[in-house]
Amino acid sequence: MDASELLRTAVADLGLVQDVEQAQQIIRSTARRLANAHGATVVLLDRGHCFYADEDAVSPLWKGQRFPVRQCISGWSIRNRRPAIVPDIQVDDRVPQEAYRPTFVKSLVIVPMRVEDPLGAIGAYWIQPHRVTEQELARLQSLAEAAGAALARLIASPDTGRGATRLASSGVAGAPV
Repeated sequence: MDASELLRTAVADLGLVQDVEQAQQIIRSTARRLANAHGATVVLLDRGHCFYADEDAVSPLWKGQRFPVRQCISGWSIRNRRPAIVPDIQVDDRVPQEAYRPTFVKSLVIVPMRVEDPLGAIGAYWIQPHRVTEQELARLQSLAEAAGAALARLIASPDTGRGATRLASSGVAGAPV
């Protein structure tokens, strides 16, 4: 399946998904494939913190951890409502080196979900220095918009089951940036 078809399928699936965990699985696996990355994360805004809710990576990253929104690169992307593109993490002051040192990550891109009112971000990571291409960035941004719409719908719906309950109870909906 080529990247365009993969993106179309993911967008369609996100439009129909009824469970937050299923949405996260679609987001993380699609992001990794769209960016030809070694890892991808789903980051949710949670009361002033970035909650690393899910990941698909060659080795563990930060799943289940929270970092203050003002002290992580995902938070920078969410606060600034634009992508954070980092070809080399060692030379970018926005990247908290102590959090990245134990990981494989050498390059990354973070895109906010719902640019107008971010509720989180999608991260893609590479094992070597990498310059994200215009196509990779455009595909990730399209996925992030669809993901943001799906998660916002799941948060708002009273019929979405335990996934939305967990997400809403974590304070993600309407959390301050």
